[in-house]
Amino acid sequence: MTAIDELIQRNTQLRLAVPGYRESPKPKLQVTILTCMDARIRVFEIFGLMQGEAHVLRNAGGVVTDDVIRSLALSQRKLGTREVLIVQHTNCGLNLVTEDGFKDELEADTGLRPTWAVEAFKEVNDSVRRSVTRVRRSDFLPHTDVVRGFVYDVFTGELTEVS
Repeated sequence: MTAIDELIQRNTQLRLAVPGYRESPKPKLQVTILTCMDARIRVFEIFGLMQGEAHVLRNAGGVVTDDVIRSLALSQRKLGTREVLIVQHTNCGLNLVTEDGFKDELEADTGLRPTWAVEAFKEVNDSVRRSVTRVRRSDFLPHTDVVRGFVYDVFTGELTEVS
C-alpha cells in the first residue's frame, strides 16, 4: 500500500467526523496563517483550530514569496481575511542549505538553474522579520496593519513572537 492509499483509506474512515464550519470559503476568524511545510507543525492542533476558521498557507520555510502574496491577496480581497500570522520554526530544513549551494546542485543534476529563490536562512528570527516586512510592504494587500511573526519550537511547542 502506498502512502496515498493509506491517506485515502483514513479519509474514508474520518469523512465528516472532523467538526467545523463548511458553509463558506470565508474563514470565520478572518485570519491567514503562513507556516512551513514541515510535518512536525500541526497547525490545527497548535492553535486549537476548527475547520473553517482560518486560511492555512504552507511552503518550505514558511517564508513570504510571490505565490504567498498571491494567495494572501485573494484571501484578503475576496474571502475577507484581515490578519496574517506567520509561523516559522526551530530546526528547519532551510537551515541546512544555502541559496547558491542548492541552486548549484539542481543545475548540476538537471542542466537548468532555477529562477526562483530558495529563501534559505541561517537565523530564523531574521527570516520571520523579512517575511513580516514583505507582507506589510505589499501593494497588493489591503490589510497589513495586523501582521505578526512567531517562531515555533518543534521540541517544546512554545511560540515566541519576533519583534
